[in-house]
Amino acid sequence: MNLFGQIILFTLIGTWLIKLAADLMNLRAASPTLPEAFRDVYDPADYRRSQEYLRANTKFSLISSTFDLALLLVFWFAGGFNWLDQLVRAWGFDPVINGVLYVGALLLLQGVVGLPFSVYHTFVLEEKFGFNQTTPKVFAADLVKTLVLAAVIGTPVLAAILWFFQSAGPLGWLWAWGGVTAFSLLLQYVAPTWIMPMFNKFEPLEDGELRRSIMDYAAEVRFPLTGIYVMDGSKRSAKGNAFFTGFGKNKRIALFDTLIKNHSTGELVAVLAHEIGHFKKKHILMSMVLSMLNLGVVFYLLSLFMNNQMLFDAFDMQQTSVYASLLFFMLLYNPVEFIISILMQMLSRRNEFEADHYAVTTYRNGALLADALKKLSRQNLSNLTPHPFNVFLNYSHPPVLQRVERIEAAARH
Repeated sequence: MNLFGQIILFTLIGTWLIKLAADLMNLRAASPTLPEAFRDVYDPADYRRSQEYLRANTKFSLISSTFDLALLLVFWFAGGFNWLDQLVRAWGFDPVINGVLYVGALLLLQGVVGLPFSVYHTFVLEEKFGFNQTTPKVFAADLVKTLVLAAVIGTPVLAAILWFFQSAGPLGWLWAWGGVTAFSLLLQYVAPTWIMPMFNKFEPLEDGELRRSIMDYAAEVRFPLTGIYVMDGSKRSAKGNAFFTGFGKNKRIALFDTLIKNHSTGELVAVLAHEIGHFKKKHILMSMVLSMLNLGVVFYLLSLFMNNQMLFDAFDMQQTSVYASLLFFMLLYNPVEFIISILMQMLSRRNEFEADHYAVTTYRNGALLADALKKLSRQNLSNLTPHPFNVFLNYSHPPVLQRVERIEAAARH
């Protein structure tokens, strides 16, 4: 195995070990004592269930991630990448079509192998803790729709990337970056009206106290609202959530029906004040720009490693290609992506604190955000005492206890 192969193998196993250590530390940090701040919403039985849920999810995650790593290593060392490449090339298509077939076959294989884990997680683990409301029919329909969307959207995007790198010369990476960026923006714009309704129903929020309260608050902070919708989240899970989607004139707020069912009007407006805070503080724009810049860096570095013989030798490939360069480079880039993800998580946690503060300081009942978070944590059986190292690696939101303490402190001032 050459240097590139050693780096990839070391980082694959290394990141798996780091995540394993974080999971084990997280289990040890689970405190049997309910934090004082949550005693008004949690009872001892719910708290015990949240810790059982943590242990069950951690065990499931460890088994599935270990299986994924083992499968990748077996496929690699058994010569699977080269075998598949020779099989695809034998069909006699041009390199772009070969690339689509090659990557598509690998993704399909990954999906098929991962399907039993997805079924178990949905119909056994989530069912055990009372979350699952997905029927086999809905599960199967979601699977088919996802495959169709992957084919309809993913195929032309991948083909365009491969074509740019193959045909556009030294600036192919720049054309690929611009094309994917433009397409991503278009996708975000049309997703709320064309794609998301394929999976869930979005009904306009009926006129009443909640809608009037949301509109009044939005007017106070001069935030234009074009649509407030209720999403049938209960179709799949008992967990609750709320989110913004789209941008420009196609922005919309979506409230899970489960969220509306379990929270007061004031709590719901406080949750939406938090989401509006993300827009007002330009967090969403910042994340989009950083993601685009990261994509540009990835494409540029990929252009430097294109058809690198050492990289292909690491996987025992007989012939070089643009599509395999893309795949192998992403494995080589994995440690950099791992570090970038940690930095992005840190930024995201800071942004969450800022959005919380915005809600508390702009909404007269902003302190109710703390009550909403407490109820959500109980409803979703959230881990109240995660280990700091696990938070550092994996949390896009600060631990709920920290958020509640800061919100309550800001409300007192």
